[in-house]
Amino acid sequence: MAVSAGVANPITVVDDNPMSVRQWIVVALMVLLNALDGFDVLSSAFASAGISAEWGIPRDKLGVVLSAELIGMGFGSIILGGVADKVGRKPAMLLCLVIMAVGMYLAHLATGSAPIQAFSYFSDLVYYRFLTGLGIGGMLAATNAVTAESTNRASRSLAMALYVIGYPVGGVIGGFAAQSWLLVDYDWRAVFLFGSVVTAAMIPLVMLLVPETPAFYAARRPEGAVEKINRSLRALRKPEITAMPEISPTAPKPKVTDILANPRLRPVTLLLAFGYLFHTITFYYILKFAVQIVADSGFSQPEAASTLTWANIGGAIGGGLFGFLLKKWDIKGPTIAVAVIGSGTVVAFGMGSDTLWGWRAATFLTMFFLNAAIVGYYAAFARGFPAYARATGTGFVLGVGRAGAAGSPIIAGFLFAALGNDRLLTVSAVMSIGAIVGAGLLFMLPMRDADREEAERAAT
Repeated sequence: MAVSAGVANPITVVDDNPMSVRQWIVVALMVLLNALDGFDVLSSAFASAGISAEWGIPRDKLGVVLSAELIGMGFGSIILGGVADKVGRKPAMLLCLVIMAVGMYLAHLATGSAPIQAFSYFSDLVYYRFLTGLGIGGMLAATNAVTAESTNRASRSLAMALYVIGYPVGGVIGGFAAQSWLLVDYDWRAVFLFGSVVTAAMIPLVMLLVPETPAFYAARRPEGAVEKINRSLRALRKPEITAMPEISPTAPKPKVTDILANPRLRPVTLLLAFGYLFHTITFYYILKFAVQIVADSGFSQPEAASTLTWANIGGAIGGGLFGFLLKKWDIKGPTIAVAVIGSGTVVAFGMGSDTLWGWRAATFLTMFFLNAAIVGYYAAFARGFPAYARATGTGFVLGVGRAGAAGSPIIAGFLFAALGNDRLLTVSAVMSIGAIVGAGLLFMLPMRDADREEAERAAT
């Protein structure tokens, strides 16, 4: 039976107590939701060869289709990330799941026509993918916050690593489904319909098994805060509190806008945002264009899709191993190292291959190192932003980062159009620069524990 923790900050209660089975269940669901995001984002890449073949879309125009959900993710991260800090992580996740399911369903109905004649360059699929991206972006901000706030201090880095590798795991599962079933027995539309059904199936699981985080209530202090906090603590199998610590009347009231207004948080926000932006330029070049590049080199659509599956296997293994290393090492140095190595593997990818297994090995290695760096970035998000602005801060960083993600296939598409499809090494070398720039910005990042700093500030 839970023992009262007395007058205590619930963030400290979660931080300092052992992990319960219920906490690991929440982490597992966040991993599944991130896997769902990974599949939903990559579904357009799995379908890209079929879309290009059916509609006769050149690489530069295909880059716009592939970028649509990434642009939506940018807006969703900022707008719906703020919702998670205002109304709660759980309501935000449920809203995002509904948006994602609807967007994926509409995408499978796309005809390639332009619903807005003034923007005839954009097919209906672009708008449906943008809608899906809105939900994915908000989901990433909310699930990142839930993972960080539902785990104790000792297990948080590992939990964040497991959470991040959910993204490529979703790509692996989706890749196997696409190459062995969906693209074999059906056409590219089945990929989107499959994603819609699985997304909708997650809604009741979140409703039943994920409690609102104690940290959210502690930061917002709504009416009946202690009762709501204790309900969350009971769900997570943690000691209850009798009261919250008093906030010093002279302490400035925290606001989510502090991520840019507060001189302590501003450099963290900007360095993480732009470091992540540049890294995603490199990261999404492989994820979005590998299938099309391999298909253009003479392999079938299912064979080309298999390279993306191996890319995500590499990402899952690299991210998982890196997460275990972060339990012993600090975040910044190792993240910089794997980002730089990842940049080199992208150049190696540009050398091409005559065999399918050569392509698979190249994509495996790129994602092994590049996704390990993503684990480092997400761990930095969890540590760098305090609970009251964690979803907003993470959402802002992800939103800015999505500009790089969205720009990546567009930049690569225009480079191919300008230089020619045979200049793969040149295009890959240019696209690899993003990870190097991101590593440089991460080098300047001051690493602090924002939750502890906020608790000390409020008590003085």
